[in-house]
Amino acid sequence: MGAAKHLIFPIMFGCLFAAQTLQAAPYSPSTDFAEELSKAVGASSPHVFFPNGDIGAPLHVTPKNKPLIGPGTAKAAQAKPAQTTSLTVTPTPSVELDDGQIQAEIQRLQRLFQKDVPVAFKPTETQKHTWLTLAHQQIGQTGYAIQTSQTVIIVDRNPSVQRACIVLARPDTPDWNIIGCTRISTGTIGRKHHYITPLGIFTNSTDRLGYRAQGTKNQNGIMGNGTKGMRVWDFGWQVAEKGWLPSREQGPIRLEMHATDPVFLERQLGHMASAGCIRIPASLNIFIDKNGLLDAEYERKAATDRRFQALLRPDRTPSPLAGMAVIVIDSTPPSNIATAQNQSPNLVSAKIPSSPIH
Repeated sequence: MGAAKHLIFPIMFGCLFAAQTLQAAPYSPSTDFAEELSKAVGASSPHVFFPNGDIGAPLHVTPKNKPLIGPGTAKAAQAKPAQTTSLTVTPTPSVELDDGQIQAEIQRLQRLFQKDVPVAFKPTETQKHTWLTLAHQQIGQTGYAIQTSQTVIIVDRNPSVQRACIVLARPDTPDWNIIGCTRISTGTIGRKHHYITPLGIFTNSTDRLGYRAQGTKNQNGIMGNGTKGMRVWDFGWQVAEKGWLPSREQGPIRLEMHATDPVFLERQLGHMASAGCIRIPASLNIFIDKNGLLDAEYERKAATDRRFQALLRPDRTPSPLAGMAVIVIDSTPPSNIATAQNQSPNLVSAKIPSSPIH
């Protein structure tokens, strides 16, 4: 990447300030991921730096003459149903599964989840009902159409809950299937530069290239994005409330979902702790990554773009039910919310298909 390796470029992300010497994040045990990604990147668009001492090389940044929060700011992703137009209709999926194939894949993923994610927990029927109801509300407010059966991740930022579930969303029934759930951490309050994780639907779009953790430590000895090779999903610039201000003034953050330090921070999952990002257990990170559950667009792009091919795991088994959406909800009862929350302007971009083509 030539001279770009030595640039210093501090940017405020949802997790904290970071100014590091740029390197591509190595991953594959059999090949040098940094070398492969460097070859794929070449002299393309500018690079950016990432939170908690980690560094990477996504290839899409907001042009200087455009706002940081992304296109189409008239579309609200939550609060009141919107004055929005529907997103464009998705083309017919290239692979359509019948009911028997869908059920078989759901059961396969459920078995794998129980085997590969030891920190899993079983939600109550009340929790399931609440999460699915709120997810349907977000979908109705944004116009994100579930046109094919697909995996989505529902994140509940309720301070007393802090859970995430992988769910199989279907267009033909509101009774979606739970694949598995774990504890997570979202943005906390009362600490400067810590943002409240925004509500909305956030997509793993090929408008942005995610990255993998280096496993480097920050000045406090913390691997903020987890051990080397952990996946970081980049959802772009979003608007979030400043958790350290009583007014809950809003500002732009870079929203990501990633693992965390396995020694010091993973045991704290289940409590608000991040500066705005979604922290997940390492085992969940690997499960989503290996099964490509958010990579419906990435898989298609990887066929023609070496950057995406270099990012994806060589040992992956992409699910035919892969999706691309993370849905952030809040199950806090209205009577327990001390201050009125501002309406979130976070969006589902009209550039992104409303549901993935498999």
